[in-house]
Amino acid sequence: MKLIIQIPCYNEEECLPATLADLPTAVEGIDQIEVLVIDDGSDDGTSRVAREAGVDHILRVPVNQGLARAFSAGLDYAIKRGADIIVNTDADNQYKGESIAALIEPILHREADIVIGNRNPSKLGHFSLTKRLLQWLGSWTVRRLSGTSIPYAASGFRAFSKEAALRMNVVSEFTYTLETVIQAGKKQLLVTHVDIEVNPARRPSRLFRGLGSYVLRSSSTMIRIYALYEPLRVFSLIGAVLLAGGGALGLRFLYFYVSGNGGGHIQSLILAAVLLLAGFQTVLIGLVADLIGSSRRILEDAMLRIRRLELREYE
Repeated sequence: MKLIIQIPCYNEEECLPATLADLPTAVEGIDQIEVLVIDDGSDDGTSRVAREAGVDHILRVPVNQGLARAFSAGLDYAIKRGADIIVNTDADNQYKGESIAALIEPILHREADIVIGNRNPSKLGHFSLTKRLLQWLGSWTVRRLSGTSIPYAASGFRAFSKEAALRMNVVSEFTYTLETVIQAGKKQLLVTHVDIEVNPARRPSRLFRGLGSYVLRSSSTMIRIYALYEPLRVFSLIGAVLLAGGGALGLRFLYFYVSGNGGGHIQSLILAAVLLLAGFQTVLIGLVADLIGSSRRILEDAMLRIRRLELREYE
């Protein structure tokens, strides 16, 4: 059983040595542990530090492409290097290396395909009340969209079985955390969590400039991914709102018309017609998107088979 611990990095020269030093060299149930550093276009000495620390693999991307793409590239690389389990952790050493054993245990026992480390944001002193509320709301939304029970969806400390990693198709350029949970739920993968402790924060997050930016980008990611897997439901809901608005305005005009005052409410009739037409078109778009979604699922199945065939060339 081979475990590869991947660490996406962007300008992590200062924090990376402590992160690497904290990683375990042996875990019960694992025969071989290797470390993969994904250098996402860093302009400091991140790759040099990784080489000096003696990591097994360094995947360097010439241009910074974002955390989601670095994560996805790491999964693909680790699978091709024979990983049975892949653990993703952050480069800032916020997650303790000793927690990796507990993180992968459900996968070793075939109880889960994906395991997410829950650091209980409500108990973190450096999280403001606003940030705690936003984290709770975001995780609740992801649970509703994905059908999973993950208490903390934004955790970057997570483990994937080889099968789960093969089935991940990250399309977001912002972050993989929310998208992979929603994907896993829609693909009926077994997702669970384990409670973990974290190290004190060494620096602010570099993923976003502020809470407003994070909320906006995370919300758009959740909507986009959910619409990707449930297009008919999303567009039908929007269409139903438009149709209801148009129908209400139409009934209002009809009431005034029957009362003999319809001449002064032509604007309501025009707006009702526009809303009814827009609602009908939106529902049709949902039907088309659902048909496209069927084709996408066929393509994903084809990609999965291609990946499995590629793996045979590396074995």
